[in-house]
Amino acid sequence: MAEQENNPLHGKTLEMILDYLIANYSWNELYYHVRINCFLNNPSKQSCLKFLRKTPWARKKVEELYLFTLDEKQNIQGD
Repeated sequence: MAEQENNPLHGKTLEMILDYLIANYSWNELYYHVRINCFLNNPSKQSCLKFLRKTPWARKKVEELYLFTLDEKQNIQGD
């Protein structure tokens, strides 16, 4: 359990992560950052979740963007 204390993804669902990213980026911006067609071609939250749950490499990229976005927000607030 101690190993999860420093994991910023601990307790976050994929849906929570995607909701956060959708709130901070447009679908086109998400596609720009993570080249996944579900963000470009007729995007919907449900279709993206379905794809990301079946595609580990894509999920990893979305999680990395989430962590990057969190870090950027903290840096801006810390200035």
